[in-house]
Amino acid sequence: MQKIDTIFESVTIAFFFTNHYTEDEPNLERVAPVQTFDFTGKVAIVTGGGGGIGREACLKLAAGGANVVVADLSDELGEETAGKIRENGGEAIFVRTDVSKSKDVQHYVRTALDTYGKIDILLNNAGWEGKMKPLIDYPEEVFDKLMGINVRGVFLGMKYVLPHMISQKSGTIVNTASVAGLVGTPEMVAYGASKHAVIGMTKTAGIEAAPSGVRVNAVCPGVVDTEMMRKIESGFAGGDSAAAEQTRQQMAASAPTGRYTQPEEVANVLLYLASDLSSHIIGQTVVIDGGAVLS
Repeated sequence: MQKIDTIFESVTIAFFFTNHYTEDEPNLERVAPVQTFDFTGKVAIVTGGGGGIGREACLKLAAGGANVVVADLSDELGEETAGKIRENGGEAIFVRTDVSKSKDVQHYVRTALDTYGKIDILLNNAGWEGKMKPLIDYPEEVFDKLMGINVRGVFLGMKYVLPHMISQKSGTIVNTASVAGLVGTPEMVAYGASKHAVIGMTKTAGIEAAPSGVRVNAVCPGVVDTEMMRKIESGFAGGDSAAAEQTRQQMAASAPTGRYTQPEEVANVLLYLASDLSSHIIGQTVVIDGGAVLS
């Protein structure tokens, strides 16, 4: 025991003298260099890449050197994202995709492989907010459609991408969940249930894929300043613009920071989890909400 204590004291002293400095005597030469995201030669698929968080992620991946497959239901928005990447000197293609359909998901997988030869990153980001209704009034057809996009879409993406990643013994998948998957949210029964499911699938897939060198994680954004949030605000407000603005202010105030999360702030975490810098993070969910769920 005395030997262990001595070792601990030695390590503590060494750590102190290696890392401690004052403002008067900055130890700048010991500050670790800033590490940036390097995706040179990587191939990334981003679902819901036409706008919001997905577009930000696509642009940042391309800026880091990745070849990007933009998968989106909107031809206009998807082509716009891919076009922006190419204008900036990057490489990208657009694949029209309904993530709830198996044939569409298999198509974006085949397209990525045929075009670039491999898949290194999948960002399962496509999602839909559905309607803002109490559970007893929630339309069954809307519930089914939302589950098809938010749950089945994530499931299919992992189902058809993972075999290729497992075969090459490398790859990362990051699923976009939500803080709605961590708490109960009145009038969002379908959306909340879908994001709870995404978190559960992430944990299971993370455990199953890890022995093959493949990582699966998720992000849980709070209220993000996107077009989806405009629809949610309007839904809670019953379509009244003044009430929607009041809802927006209330939602922003729910975070200690007093503001919405910006899409690029979520994209930054997506890229971190997709990068080699997060090499030993498995099956986790990272919250990006300005501290809202804590308060």
